[in-house]
Amino acid sequence: MSEQQTRCGFVALIGAPNAGKSTLLNALVGAKVSIVSRKAQTTRMPVRGIAITGPAQIIFVDTPGIFAPRRRLDRAMVTSAWSGAGDADAIGLVVDARRGVDEPVEAILEKLKDVRRRKILVLNKIDLVQRDKLLALTADLNARAQFDETFMVSAETGDGVGHLREKLGAMMKPGPWLYPEDQISDAPLRLLAAEITREKLFERLHDELPYEATVETDQWKTMPDGSARIEQTIYVARDGQKRIVIGEGGRMIKSIGQAARKEIMEAAEQKVHLFLFVKVRENWAEDPERYREMGLDFPKN
Repeated sequence: MSEQQTRCGFVALIGAPNAGKSTLLNALVGAKVSIVSRKAQTTRMPVRGIAITGPAQIIFVDTPGIFAPRRRLDRAMVTSAWSGAGDADAIGLVVDARRGVDEPVEAILEKLKDVRRRKILVLNKIDLVQRDKLLALTADLNARAQFDETFMVSAETGDGVGHLREKLGAMMKPGPWLYPEDQISDAPLRLLAAEITREKLFERLHDELPYEATVETDQWKTMPDGSARIEQTIYVARDGQKRIVIGEGGRMIKSIGQAARKEIMEAAEQKVHLFLFVKVRENWAEDPERYREMGLDFPKN
């Protein structure tokens, strides 16, 4: 395909926490590139997923959920989300159709008025809402902001996702593709592996563990037989949290490791030996180095 025929561009997915942006990104790309959790604000940095539709390559940016920040990490995440939106060719506001226009969505709509980018509205979770309510919500949101187009999807079932991808592809500007055809993300495997383990951690310890818990890949070594030896550290804030992660007789960390290893193996396309360690790192949310590792700017106050 010649460069004259191809199209390429960036689409930022923004929205309130738990609007389903990460699930939608994975559905649009057709593979797991962003972690999904019922725990709010698990996406901490912009995650890029790459999709091909016809002659178009779309680079989706899954931004952290936009919410009223209370802590330094919160402020860094919200700043990152709006930065990702400002750099994109188009912005997709993802709204949970069940929740409708709540306070976080109202705040985003207010700020969107100042963003000079092509804007589209994506109503997600439509399989859980009656049609007349969807139509009323669509009218309400379009009255509040000037959206170029509105799409109704269910990221969970895939309903409407193909149509959305196709339409977004047509919106992209003519130009060469920025990534190889078979690349689905620009995140290094080490980072994706750490995010997968963090997802499994929150799946099992949703209520017991604060979302500040983090995972780092310390070692990724390819062995003579072609398999990978991966060592990761789960960092928590207190000794009590460390005991929870390890679990009685080590059962919890074993369960987390087994689930993470399976998905990391699929992502890496090689056999994986995963070794997990748990350490206490107090006040890590005040350490500028941790922010740099996550691709976030460290807020000064």
